[in-house]
Amino acid sequence: MAEETNVKALNELLQGKRDKLAELQAQGMDPFKIVKADVSHHSKEIKENFDSLEGQTVTAAGRMMSKRVMGKASFCGLQDRDGSIQIYVTRDNIGEEVYNTLFKKKYDVGDIIWVKGEVFKTQKEEISIKVSEIKLLSKCLQVLPEKFHGLKDQDLRYRQRYVDLFMNPEVKDNFIIRSKVIKTVRNYLDNLDFLEVETPMLQTIAGGAAARPFITHHNTLDLDMYMRIALELPLKRLIVGGLERVYEIGRVFRNEGMDTKHNPEFTLMELYQAYTDYHGMMDITEGIIKEVADKVAGTRVINYQGIELDFTKPFERLSMVDAVKKYANVDFDKVETLEQARALADEHEIHYEKRHGKGEILNLFFEEYVEEKLIQPTFIIDHPVEISPLTKRKPDKPDYTERFELFIVGREFANAYSELNDPIDQRQRFEHQAALRAQGDDEAELIDEDFMLALEYGMPPTGGMGMGIDRLVMLFTDASTIRDVLLFPTMKPIEQ
Repeated sequence: MAEETNVKALNELLQGKRDKLAELQAQGMDPFKIVKADVSHHSKEIKENFDSLEGQTVTAAGRMMSKRVMGKASFCGLQDRDGSIQIYVTRDNIGEEVYNTLFKKKYDVGDIIWVKGEVFKTQKEEISIKVSEIKLLSKCLQVLPEKFHGLKDQDLRYRQRYVDLFMNPEVKDNFIIRSKVIKTVRNYLDNLDFLEVETPMLQTIAGGAAARPFITHHNTLDLDMYMRIALELPLKRLIVGGLERVYEIGRVFRNEGMDTKHNPEFTLMELYQAYTDYHGMMDITEGIIKEVADKVAGTRVINYQGIELDFTKPFERLSMVDAVKKYANVDFDKVETLEQARALADEHEIHYEKRHGKGEILNLFFEEYVEEKLIQPTFIIDHPVEISPLTKRKPDKPDYTERFELFIVGREFANAYSELNDPIDQRQRFEHQAALRAQGDDEAELIDEDFMLALEYGMPPTGGMGMGIDRLVMLFTDASTIRDVLLFPTMKPIEQ
């Protein structure tokens, strides 16, 4: 019964808003026909420059978030891009008809308004605008969440980010920081003479990573295509073409699980530089992190979820074998056969599949015993060749590759290689991946024949690195979930 009463009351409120709009339209004052509004100042600018603006006339616009009518005068809260400011509306200043007929009866909390008026301070020393003109620019036809509790339902906040942004203004800070992070990364790479490029999101081969792709269909070509899972292979084609230093920041798509660290579409940055190796990539990766700390956080010592992270020191570099030896007390340098690796896995209750080789079992030990312990920034280097199909082998240890992953707070933030440029070795690696796919591994890479052709024309020694932008933003916004740094995270539709 109470629920029915609430629904009825809500419907009456919604209808009342539509009735007010209809009355305005009948009187020739349809707010939706206004096409522009002059805005001279935003709230923050007025407050920060009060001494020079006091007594001056300004124009401002935004959403009316509160309305307190006291007879012949009213106080309202006007929220704009930069914050909020109080406006003081009186019958004497805007005229009796406008005040009584329009402002008091037709304007609601949530409406978007424009004001013109004089900057002043109230008796309570609050910087405000004394309004001389006011216009309704857009009628809010929905009821805002209850003001004292706001929009608290986390699921609803992600679904209705447009409401979340004006009901919880602090949410904007994450996305302002996000923009600054991306701008800082771009500037850092531009200053190193990298060229920003764009490559196709629709591809005929889903390559460059071990991930399950989204499949779509091109009607004109009658061809199945894939949303890209990585940026790697097209960018390496550009290295073959002689561009030498390239990078791309863009969306990639992986048809996989969702959790606090994963969204089906996310922003990836990949860069490739000719004539360097994974040590050069480590220097650039460390440089990017420290540059973001300097330019965005203003300090190289930051706090993430209660953990103090120190970016002032050189990042630790530890091979995967040494990391497993350190944290699991298992030395894979002494493991000579697959049977020995399987016996160790059985002994430590590490689940593996029949198709897994010795290197893949080493990686399973790493995931089980090491990852979550890598809190301070650590480069894990020299991965097994079985899990690195696009990476050069180490000349002195051909079962391992010149690859690193950067871990911070137990999470991977970057992945980089001395890129494999031997087309014969590359084909063998791709054929191994194809065999894994035939055994049921639908994340194994497909053979990209055009990429193979490109390698046969000759690719110089090259270093490459990929970094998840969303996780980087999470780090510098102290966000516990990736959804807090995505304006519109992927959500399951609500049943209608």
